[in-house]
Amino acid sequence: MKRRDLGLLAGASVLASKMHPAQAQSTVPDPNLLKTTLTPTGAERAGNADGSIPPWTGGIVSDPLPPDQPIDVLLFADEQPLYTIDASNMAQYQNLLTPGIQRMMTNFGYSIKVFQTHRTAALPQYLYDNTAQNVTRAKLDPAGGRFGFTGAYGGVPFPIINTSDPLAGGAQLIWNHLTTWNGWSDHDRLAPAAVVSQGQLVMTGGAETRFYYPYYDPNGSLETFDGYYSKAHLSFIAPASMVGQEQMVWHSVNTTIQPDITWELLNGQGRVRKAPNEQFDTPDPATNGVNNIDESSCFYGNPSQYDWRYLGKQEMLVPYNNNKIVFTKLEDYMLPKFPNPEITRWEKHRVWVLEATLHPGQSNVYPRRRFYVDEDAWWILLGESYTSDGNMAKTYMLMNRVVPSLPGTIEAGCVTFNILTGDYCYQGPIKYQNFSNDDFMGPMSPAEFEPQQMAAKASF
Repeated sequence: MKRRDLGLLAGASVLASKMHPAQAQSTVPDPNLLKTTLTPTGAERAGNADGSIPPWTGGIVSDPLPPDQPIDVLLFADEQPLYTIDASNMAQYQNLLTPGIQRMMTNFGYSIKVFQTHRTAALPQYLYDNTAQNVTRAKLDPAGGRFGFTGAYGGVPFPIINTSDPLAGGAQLIWNHLTTWNGWSDHDRLAPAAVVSQGQLVMTGGAETRFYYPYYDPNGSLETFDGYYSKAHLSFIAPASMVGQEQMVWHSVNTTIQPDITWELLNGQGRVRKAPNEQFDTPDPATNGVNNIDESSCFYGNPSQYDWRYLGKQEMLVPYNNNKIVFTKLEDYMLPKFPNPEITRWEKHRVWVLEATLHPGQSNVYPRRRFYVDEDAWWILLGESYTSDGNMAKTYMLMNRVVPSLPGTIEAGCVTFNILTGDYCYQGPIKYQNFSNDDFMGPMSPAEFEPQQMAAKASF
């Protein structure tokens, strides 16, 4: 029997009461703000009143690495947590915790360790330059911001959020997340997907992944950009039942102009096919259905099913600077009830609060979602999904990691936690058995991301 979650409603009410709208802006934002009160990507430069969030001073940057050298480094390893939060003292920190994290604490015994805040986010200079140009040239689609944008390239598309129009501001926030900097070309030897179901850990999918982000190609431009911000080529190498399967996905910045496209090669079929159903709330086979396609990275893929609304900005405790995860064994991270609290690092940061409600006429198993977007790197770091009767169904956590040589504070992995069943999944680089999870940044041929090339190289 389902029951209405009064605790969730109370938590959401407290959260809303603590949010403060950002200062209203004029119709045309001023790019000079990115050199004064805002960082080059649109965050507040200043720290907070009590100093627990420091000012941004440029992030962490180091010299570039050769393309054949793994990019991951271990940072802040000697730091000790400032405090720990669990169900016993959760009320003391309620204003800093999302309803989803509170639920994990009260229902499943989860806890978090909070460390000193480091504002590590940094980008290459050419991205800063492009971001400044995007301030005045990027436009949401006139049919609705949920469909996409035009006029932006090679940087944050909307660094100065339109807080005077919550729907426009919300659409800008989701597109900033979807296109956020993750490098411009990336090759990971193993990015596994694993599930804990009824306390048992199962490796459900592991792929060698190649990503190319045409939107960020340093040799490209707005004039030559083909409209696809991301192109991925996944070759499954584990478990044995999936070896030989491949998938290619292209994501568009404007689905009214050109759609997202997925191609797949399945064992025994002998040819590459388009897969039009690999989107929205289709259960993700790589996670045994614990995750839906649009739940990777907290939210993934085509956002056109939802109306996106900016709600405010708030200080919150979020997973941050989690370089340690990529050096961890899968079985040490995924405990029977939740991800290992000894490994996940939490810090206090400012986030944009974003709510998605299903657009009239659209169908998705979750009619409402709420997300918390990092002001510095634009990743959604936390979120929740709600069923049609208002109950929380899932909560999400995206762990970022710092790559000084890129530079960037990019995605390490993402957890989807099913509040109703207690099952959860993890997707992202992590050590597993004898597989190498080394991650490399470097140029790859665009031909690697063409379906004809996937078909030509496939073995049947």
